[in-house]
Amino acid sequence: MSVYDKLKELGITLPPVATPAAAYVPFVQTGNLVFLSGHIARKDGKPWVGQLGKNMTTEEAKGAARAIAIDLMGTLHAAVGDLNKVKRIVKLMSLVNSTGDFTEQHLVTNGASELIGEVFGTAGAHARSAFGVAQIPLGACVEIEMIAEL
Repeated sequence: MSVYDKLKELGITLPPVATPAAAYVPFVQTGNLVFLSGHIARKDGKPWVGQLGKNMTTEEAKGAARAIAIDLMGTLHAAVGDLNKVKRIVKLMSLVNSTGDFTEQHLVTNGASELIGEVFGTAGAHARSAFGVAQIPLGACVEIEMIAEL
């Protein structure tokens, strides 16, 4: 099954690449690797604001991470033209806006990891880091970046 067939089966439409909010580009390709800049969680077109351990649950933030994965796939599609060219999702790095005593960053990030695995199959099995941070731009609850191999 192609990546696009799987996305259609899941009812997912890939969004266009978001305009960068600062001095960077959405992606860079070097050799057979594509590096995607960090994408913040968005809800209804606005930053999905919240801090884990304060005013947001793990399940809510897991949904935000899943939404970011969809945005990342949209950017990756724009970068490579055809997601079926992706040989492997190499790594995700996730930043979770959280209080000092919140310890479920890995569970939040599963929202992205699980969807990537579902869409790309074995090529979606990736290395990962999940960090708790004191703040993310615009107050977003989660930011994730991706590296993919073509």
